[in-house]
Amino acid sequence: MNVSPRIVLIHAIEMAINPIMRAFEVHWPEVETINILDDSLSRDRAKSDALDCKMMDRFLKLGDYALSIDADGILFTCSAFGPAIEAVAKQHEIPVLKPNEAMFSMALKQGKNIGMLVTFENSIKVMSQEFYEMAKAINSDAILDVILVKDAISHLKQGFMDEHNRLIAQTAKELKDCDALMLAQFSMANAWKSVSEQLDIPVLTAPDAAAKLMKQKIKIRIISINLILVELIKF
Repeated sequence: MNVSPRIVLIHAIEMAINPIMRAFEVHWPEVETINILDDSLSRDRAKSDALDCKMMDRFLKLGDYALSIDADGILFTCSAFGPAIEAVAKQHEIPVLKPNEAMFSMALKQGKNIGMLVTFENSIKVMSQEFYEMAKAINSDAILDVILVKDAISHLKQGFMDEHNRLIAQTAKELKDCDALMLAQFSMANAWKSVSEQLDIPVLTAPDAAAKLMKQKIKIRIISINLILVELIKF
């Protein structure tokens, strides 16, 4: 393992890069982060409701490439590709994280009535399924209330960050009675302050949660490897 762990971040949209980079700067500044952007992933995903074999294979190749450049961990920031990311995780021993699993875990600790705002419509089905699978695994009967913030991502792509944030904050009021609110896409982290000012409940973002979880997983892995080396030295 590298002296400074190398985390490969794989993105399907450019707007996800800055939020996760800021999250690592805050929560794990000493780590080395490598960004891989393939924006054809989000374009092709928007054209289909399902992940076909070709798309799955593309993700497997991205995982192989990350490993070839000595990744100690892989974090995908694209929220509409859960099954493909799971396939990558099965192929490698290093930590491979889906973008929202850490945020889901945090939200489920807040209560049973969880809200989620989404700006990329094709991610709703995959993310909802992942949420309920995680809830079931911990015997939680949590309910997820999802709202699509229409046109927000279009404004963001055009560079209108303030309007993007305003639309999200305005829509967030509809979920003010939830136990916690999740901002689904990494690119939505920019709206955290605007949303938090509107609500008196925890507002969770995927980048912050993911950076914290990756740090935890890598440190556990380092400890495990060191213990194995100590045992080998004894022999």
